Amino acid sequence: MSQRYLPSVFLLAAVWGASYLFIKVGVRDLQPPTLMAARLVIAFVPLFAYLSLTRGGARRAARELAGVWREGLALGLANAAVPFTLIAWGEKHIDSGVAGVAQASVPVFTALLAFRFKPSERVTGARLVGIAFGLVGVGVLTGIDPGKGWWAVGGTLLVVLSSLAYAAGGLYGQTRTTTVPGPVLATATTLYGALLLLPWGLVDLPTHPPSWKPVASLLALALAGTALAQLLLFHVLRLHGAAKLALVTYLMPPFAVFYGATILGEPLRWSALGGLVLILLGVALGSGVVGLRRRALLRTAP
Repeated sequence: MSQRYLPSVFLLAAVWGASYLFIKVGVRDLQPPTLMAARLVIAFVPLFAYLSLTRGGARRAARELAGVWREGLALGLANAAVPFTLIAWGEKHIDSGVAGVAQASVPVFTALLAFRFKPSERVTGARLVGIAFGLVGVGVLTGIDPGKGWWAVGGTLLVVLSSLAYAAGGLYGQTRTTTVPGPVLATATTLYGALLLLPWGLVDLPTHPPSWKPVASLLALALAGTALAQLLLFHVLRLHGAAKLALVTYLMPPFAVFYGATILGEPLRWSALGGLVLILLGVALGSGVVGLRRRALLRTAP
């Protein structure tokens, strides 16, 4: 189980970790509702094509999407329209790296909501220690101070609110993966999320044509950060649950540091390396990988 878990989570973190950079570039010329509505509309096209190929044609795919409209509206709201827009508004006032740090609060909200709505996902023992290690590592990695001024504080709080939406969507989505295939939920999320956000996005259309960098960032967000990520998200959610999925947020800051060092030439700091170690330890404990190995050794001991 753990061997299948880690590659999927690392790939998802690599894709999502780059999304904050693309959002930061995209909001230069596009308002958050417009950017995110376009992101969902574009992402729906390859997802629907994939669904049609794997589910027996476009007509059957359309019927399946119509049949899960309740799930689509709930996930489109909690996993797409609301958090996407909150993050984009937040990144108008804070750095993309700070947004990635604020998003690390997803496991905390997942744990808190699980106490009330999903007891099987409650975090205790080593997994609770892992969450604490991860949060400390994120703080060491990028610094806790979100910036100066009330706009920076407000922007950070918007991203934290997006984490609450993601946590709720993750717990709800996990309950639906038992009866609805992941690709159907992924496509429905983009479809109904786009329908919810599109009216607002059309109102905020830019008054001048955007430059090529925001457009390229939009395409990257739609194809990689949404279409591919949604398929990975429901794959991990179905196999491993919402609590382990939420831990992917701890891996996003390290990927942001990697992208900055290799693409932008940003220097690597010792604090970044130390934070990375703490985050990976937090993921290992919080996902149960370390605990599972320990129990396996105990079972095979003479």
